[in-house]
Amino acid sequence: MPLISVIIPAYNNEKTIRETIESVLNQSFRDWEIIIINDCSTDSTLEIISSIQDDRIKVFSYPNAGVSVSRNRGFYLSKGEFIAFLDADDLWTPDKLESQLKALQANPQAAIAYSWIDRIDESGKFVTKGNYKNFSGNIYPHLIVQNFLETASNALIRAEALKAVGNFDSALTPAEDWDMYLRLAENYHFVVVPRPQILYRLTANSQSTNMLKMEAVGRKIREKIADRAPESLQNINKAAIKKRYKYYTYKLIEGLPERENGLIAIGFLGQAIKHDAAFLKTRVFWKVLLKIAVIIIMPKQITAFLLKRYQNLFNTQALLIHINKDLPAEFN
Repeated sequence: MPLISVIIPAYNNEKTIRETIESVLNQSFRDWEIIIINDCSTDSTLEIISSIQDDRIKVFSYPNAGVSVSRNRGFYLSKGEFIAFLDADDLWTPDKLESQLKALQANPQAAIAYSWIDRIDESGKFVTKGNYKNFSGNIYPHLIVQNFLETASNALIRAEALKAVGNFDSALTPAEDWDMYLRLAENYHFVVVPRPQILYRLTANSQSTNMLKMEAVGRKIREKIADRAPESLQNINKAAIKKRYKYYTYKLIEGLPERENGLIAIGFLGQAIKHDAAFLKTRVFWKVLLKIAVIIIMPKQITAFLLKRYQNLFNTQALLIHINKDLPAEFN
């Protein structure tokens, strides 16, 4: 029986699935099985998987049901004492499983090991670092603030702990992994491997669509936290709500965004004021509002010229600094 079960949900991932599987085949730790849940792919994903010869790879095909249901199906079929999920467009460094397993074996009180992530583009090139956090033990208060694990592809989890907290909630996509980590953190300790071992692939999906989905799901998760978290942590949740809409606004207007992003950002900016009226009096608010106005009103070419010509004026990095002031330093 394998010690680790690696569960890969796959849906129309012909461009990346081979590289993802190979990142498991290249692991320094070898006692694992791969369970691939083919979520009714209509491209050549299944053919590519079938061309990879390794007896430890098991493939199961189902009608399309989404990534959360696919992960749950994979877990039901798994045999390992430890579980690792890996999205079909993400990658692991060769030492990922070995390092996380050693961390759990050295910390028997912990049920989840996580690492740092780096973000890559669709061609696999490095884009930026993720949230390099060093929280271990009871990380629940920190996880209330944000999902610093960032992706379901990150953690190695004791199967008994995962079974105890229940399945991924498909109603909370695209933040179902955060919800799962929160439920685990309520009951179990985490341990960190302070190295970037997960390569999280950024895709060309609409930023505006993603942010709208994230806002709707994030609101549901915040409500769950308010219902479940002890009174001592409610202030942390309220402070995190204050920073949420500022963060969404920042993500929509970083770089050279589209007019659609600007229109959605103005709505989020209004919500930020609603939750933190004092934000209206800050200098960074007016800088953000000016950038949004340029994005919405000006043609794209003129917007690009103005944002490049007046970089200091339109630099919204100060917004991130302001966001972090909403919480005590130990939670950032």
